[in-house]
Order: sequence, then structure tokens, then C-alpha cells
Amino acid sequence: MKNGELYEVRTIKDLKDMLDSSVKLYGDKAAFLSKQKGQADYTAITYKQYKSDVEAFGTALMSLGLKDGKIALIGENRYEWSISYLAIVNGTAVIVPLDKELPPNEIELLLERSKADAIIYSGNIKDKVEVLANKTTTMRYFINMDAEKDEGNILSFNRLLQKGHSLLKEGNHDFVDAKINPEVMNMLLFTSGTTDTAKAVMLSHRNICENLMNMCSMLYIDEKDIFLSILPIHHTYECTCGFLCQLYRGCTIAYCEGLRHIVKNLKESKATMMLGVPLVFESMYRQIMNQAIKSKGESKIKFAISLSNTLRKFKIDIRKKLFKQIHEALGGHIRMFISGAAGIDPQIAKGLRELGISLVQGYGLTECAPIVALNRNNYYKDEAAGLPLPNLQVEIDNPDEDGIGEIKCKGSSVMLGYYEDPEATAEVIKDGWFYTGDSGFIDEDGFVHITGRKKNVIITGNGKNVFPEEIETLLNRSMYIKESLVYGKGQSDGDTVICAKIVPDKEKIEEDIKNGTAPESTVDKVIEAEVKTVNKSMVIYKHVKEFSLQDEEFVKTTTKKIKRHEELINK
Repeated sequence: MKNGELYEVRTIKDLKDMLDSSVKLYGDKAAFLSKQKGQADYTAITYKQYKSDVEAFGTALMSLGLKDGKIALIGENRYEWSISYLAIVNGTAVIVPLDKELPPNEIELLLERSKADAIIYSGNIKDKVEVLANKTTTMRYFINMDAEKDEGNILSFNRLLQKGHSLLKEGNHDFVDAKINPEVMNMLLFTSGTTDTAKAVMLSHRNICENLMNMCSMLYIDEKDIFLSILPIHHTYECTCGFLCQLYRGCTIAYCEGLRHIVKNLKESKATMMLGVPLVFESMYRQIMNQAIKSKGESKIKFAISLSNTLRKFKIDIRKKLFKQIHEALGGHIRMFISGAAGIDPQIAKGLRELGISLVQGYGLTECAPIVALNRNNYYKDEAAGLPLPNLQVEIDNPDEDGIGEIKCKGSSVMLGYYEDPEATAEVIKDGWFYTGDSGFIDEDGFVHITGRKKNVIITGNGKNVFPEEIETLLNRSMYIKESLVYGKGQSDGDTVICAKIVPDKEKIEEDIKNGTAPESTVDKVIEAEVKTVNKSMVIYKHVKEFSLQDEEFVKTTTKKIKRHEELINK
């Protein structure tokens, strides 16, 4: 595929239509690879079985009188979560996915805000959820994915599923025959942030389906692909791009047992693709390169990469043979990583590609279901967020002399609005355009580039705009810096000083000081030298003038974004 060509995709009008057509195409193929409790190996679940379970569970939910209500869903990535999702949205109710990492009081607040009638949850977090069972709330049912029996209004997921299968055999077609209105709210998604300020995004079947079709026309994914699902599935990035997209394209989804099991699960599932965030891929790349250098030596690795790059210019690709050990360490089947949720350092994408693993990144927001722009398999720019999706208009509002302004978009994947918040909706949707709050520019080839969040921009005393994310990327390239957070500090003379909070890799620094390869003799001096090196690569008004060190890593969301506001309150 060249820059102007798109892959052929089938038309779907809603997610019920998507599941029905996928079952016709891929019925006996594995839709999921799941591990039940105590199992060492993955068990395959076919598309036909999945549809049967979705219809049974949807039928059971409707028998409880939950039709047209709201049902919250919370838990780890697992088969029961996936059954619940489509059983809710494909005819029963509005789904409200929640973050399993939230404390009980925040879960309660979001349930109240959404006016949820029921909640389906994992047994691992029952203590957070079941404390609400005896409180006066809108909640009528608590459905535990791991409970063996019913107790009052706390129901067993498996017993409910069995009941649904029985109702279907008896001829109950309430769920199967339910009609979908693709234009109305069926998904209510809370954005990250504190629960009282988090906005509740209203999405429809049409929003999601348009995003699926347009995204898949840009990136080649087919029924031979196996995805390892590692990111929190309540988040729209993983839900749309790591769950619904795979069902649409006939892939197999393997559930990861936890971040520390990624490498093991890649091997066991024979995964070909994985969706992740920059922190995951940056950590993975550093570990790979450190191990390779220790095993082969830095000069040999550099020579191998140089040789491979030269041969590729003559269309000779020996990367998988040359870096066989690296590929085997990642399971031996990975062909592509997809990065999102934040911008990735272009050097990481380039580095992985040099080893024979393609990495493409995209850009999106919950409000856009979520993808706005995406790099393609063989038409990409590592420093860019990607090309706008087909059928989605993307423009820069009020660009400055460098072409940088707020990114806005218009199209059928843009949200319906914020739930019960017309004022907040009116602030971001104007004349049909959704204003993203992200600053960026569009280059001459049509690629969208993100410079940072509009609200994070630092304005210097002479009116220059400094985007902290740009400086953080440069600082984080240092082998001695784990992560950084850049901010502005106002001065009495009206100027603004660029400052940074830095988490050093003390273990690496102390190791290099010991063996004599560090540039300085103390942790502070090493980081000071790294900051000076970064400053030399930037114009003077972007220079970091002050920095502080801390041992503890920054507080992050479940998609590994630093909670910037929380970190800077007490800076």
C-alpha cells in the first residue's frame, strides 16, 4: 500500500452487525485465547462460541429488567469482560466501563454520576464493589464474574450465563431480536482525571464502527494475526483498537496475565501484534539492547545494524536472521507493535524497526472513539502522530508563524457530547468541530504532529511557546534518566524559568561510576551533565535552568501517562 491507497474493509452499521458478519466469516476460528484459574496453557474460544455466550448473557441481563438501563463493567482483561461488553451494548443497555484501579469511594461516585442500574465485576475487586450492595444507591444488581452462587442481589456471572443459554433454548429472543439505533448513546466513558472532574463521554455504535472501518483501511490486520492484550481494557484505546478491531478483522485475542508476564505470554500465544504505550516499548527496547550488547558487545551490534541498513537499501532484508535471538526473546512471531496514548520517542520506533520489528504510532482521544490520526504500515513518519483517518477532517485552528495551533477535527467518529454537561460540550464542540486541546501542526505531506497539550504549554517572558513534552523526550533518551517532568516557574521580573523534575536511574549511574564509564563522579553531577547535553541541542529559551531529583517514580494513570497536575501541585 502506498500513501494514497487504502485497504479494503467490509461495511458494518453497528457492533451487532459486526459480530454477526465476523461469525459468518470466521466462525470456527479462535476469537480468544484465555487462561482459566489454575491453567498453565491457553484455551481457544471460537467466534461461534463467543457469539453464543454474548447472546445468552444479553438474554439473561434483559430477563433481569435491565433493558435500556446503564450497566457498569469493571475488571481485568478477560473473556467474561468481553462477553459482558457486547451483551450490554448489542441490545441491552448503555455500558459504563470503569477503571479497576480506582478506590471504592471513586467507584461509588462514578456509579452515582452515571446512574448505573447494575455492575459486572471481577472477583479480584469484589471488596471494592460489594461494600455498596447494602447502601442506598441506584444499583439493583451486582454480578460477580467469579462467584459460584447467588446471594441476594449479588449474582453469579456463570449462573446467569447458564440461565441465558436455557432461556435461548426455550425460545426467548428478546436480546437476539433487539434493534440497535446506531446514532444514540450506547457507551458512557469517563476520561482520566479525578472522578469529580472526569468528563463522561457519550459514544454511539456509529462513532465506534466508523472508527473501526477507517482505522482498518489504513493498517493491515487480518485473520492470521494474534494480538496480545496488555493495556487496561476499560480504556477506549485498548477497547476499540485491541478488542473490537480484532473481532472485526477476524484476529485472535490472547489475554496477558500481567505486565511482568508479557514476554512469556508472547511466546505462549505466538502473538504477531501488540498494542502498547510508549513506556512499555521504551522499556522493552532498552532491555533488548542492553541484553544484546552484554551478549555480543556494542561494536558487533552496531556493525550488524549498519550492515542490515545498508542491505535494505538494495531490498535485501536479513533482520530476522541477523537478530534471531531478539525475535525469539519476543516469542518469535511479532511483526508489529502499535503505540498510542502518548507520543513515542522516534528513536525507539526507528531502533525497533532496525531490528526487524515494525512500530507504528497513532493519535486519538476518548472523544473521537478514539483514533484521529495513524501511521501506516509502509507510509509513516516516526516523529509524527500519523495521517488523518479517512472521512475525518483534521485542521489546525489559529496557527502561529510556525503553523502550530490547536488541533480540531470533524467527522462521524466524534462523540455525541459530555453526559449531562452541555456547558463542557459547548466548550469543545463548535460549529461541528471538536477542539482537542492538543497543540500541533500538519506538515506538507499531510502528517499530523503533536507538540503538546495546549494547557501544558509554557509561555516565556518574551512570548515564546515551550512544549514540555518535547524537552521530556530529549531528557528521557539519556540512559541515566528513567523519566522527567518539565514545567515553568514564574520569576519576579516577569520571565519564566524552565525547570525539570527528574527520576534518575541510580543503579545504572552507580554501576558506571564504579566501572569508570560515567561522565561524572556523583549522581547529581551525572544528571547535570545530561541536562547540559540536552540544552546544547535546543534554542536557548528552551534550556532547562533548574532541576531537582527524586527517587520515586511519578504518579501515573493506568495507561501510564504521568498525572502532571498532581505532580506539580507541590513542586
